[in-house]
Amino acid sequence: MKKEFIIERQGKHFVLYAGLLEEAHSQGLKEITTTLVQLPNPDNGGVAVCQAVVETERGRFSGIGDASHENVAPIMRQHIIRMAETRAKARALRDAVNVGVTALEELGGDDDVPPANAGNMAASQQLRTVSAVPAHNEERDGEPRGLGPRTATEKQLKAIFAIAQSGLNLSRTDVEAKCRDIYGYPPQELSRWEASQFIDLLKQDKVA
Repeated sequence: MKKEFIIERQGKHFVLYAGLLEEAHSQGLKEITTTLVQLPNPDNGGVAVCQAVVETERGRFSGIGDASHENVAPIMRQHIIRMAETRAKARALRDAVNVGVTALEELGGDDDVPPANAGNMAASQQLRTVSAVPAHNEERDGEPRGLGPRTATEKQLKAIFAIAQSGLNLSRTDVEAKCRDIYGYPPQELSRWEASQFIDLLKQDKVA
């Protein structure tokens, strides 16, 4: 595991999801699938539960992740299902690449990673396929990369699907799959900055 993906917080070391994903790719990652096991609702305390299965050349590894308003940072409370999915994937990836250090994204409460850094979920995927794109912790036009309060506009979403269909002959399902591969979620959940970036990638045919 590269040192850049290991951080220290309150005297303890944690690994970033991006590092786990990059290590998994280096070890022959074949597929990551997720299943929403439980939708958050008042009857279950608003807890979302996801299961992730990671398949590498070594076999299949699974992990369970949960998230609720009680165990995520306030700024992430609008993304409960996404956090549960990320935690599930992080746990499955840790087993797959034999990393015993807890992922930072698995932490709860105020220790969670804020949305501005949440783009790191797929940082290694982007570095692997889109090396020309700067790192996610940089800023562009004053807006942090990664998840943000301003979601993609309708105009951006139309552009994404139009460019993908006319220029790359990709169906709507294909586009959503490509977007999930890079960012961890579909176009409808991208921030405005991410949507702009994704449009650039589509124009440059760098989403293969």
